[in-house]
Amino acid sequence: MSEYVLELRGITKIFPGVKALNNVQFQLKPGEIHALMGENGAGKSTTIKLILNMIHRDGGSISILGRDNVTEMQSLKEEIGVVLDEVGLPECLNRRQVGNIMALTFKNWDSDYFEALCVKLGVPDQKKFGEYSKGMKMKIGIAVAMSHHPKLLILDEATSGLDPVVRDDVLDLLNDFTRDENHAVLVSSHIVSDLEKICDYIAFMHQGQLMLCEEKDRLTELYGLIRCSAEQLKELNPQAVIGKRESPYGVEAVVRRAELPAGWEVSPIDIEELFVMMVRGRA
Repeated sequence: MSEYVLELRGITKIFPGVKALNNVQFQLKPGEIHALMGENGAGKSTTIKLILNMIHRDGGSISILGRDNVTEMQSLKEEIGVVLDEVGLPECLNRRQVGNIMALTFKNWDSDYFEALCVKLGVPDQKKFGEYSKGMKMKIGIAVAMSHHPKLLILDEATSGLDPVVRDDVLDLLNDFTRDENHAVLVSSHIVSDLEKICDYIAFMHQGQLMLCEEKDRLTELYGLIRCSAEQLKELNPQAVIGKRESPYGVEAVVRRAELPAGWEVSPIDIEELFVMMVRGRA
């Protein structure tokens, strides 16, 4: 049995004329919530589609619970719960009808748990899915994804466009899910504040490349912000500087704390600012 719930090794994806993903690799262990973060178009959804074997990969390998995600995907579907940014349920069905169909779809479907989740989230019983708000559609989508007791839950931009109260409900559910140490979550989003609340690890993507993958609490230990003149910045080892912002008043730069010479004053940097500077102000 693999020690990882999910493992990506050297994943490459090429669309006509474009390398969408270049050597992406990370691992997800049981009990972890792992964030896949980046701006729109960074490669998050492509990565998730490859994990789910929805599109063909051009290089590398992906394993889920120690099994290859291509040759073993049929059996792995019972172990994976998926919520995409659009919940694809027939608009004519009400909550109970959705549950009845899913009971025929998944061997481990738990009707009582599904009903309990729907009641907890306030999903109406008789109202049809097509009449739900975006937030309510997402709630029933998450209830469906969790009610066959998967070991891996994957959410692709599932909180995008939801109001803060609904987003908070979703985050609470993810935290509850990983209280079982055999469970793990991969969640993609560009809403940094959501991911900061719940994630153990953050993988940051930009233009199809994985720029970093690190334990969330270590990011502020590893990186900091300095303010100096352009001339002073040139004195630093280029490896120390990962992003900068220049103005007539000087330079702000994101640096690796360990690479700085002694004596430099370094300010804390929050995760959102770190990523913005990495993308827009790369040295």
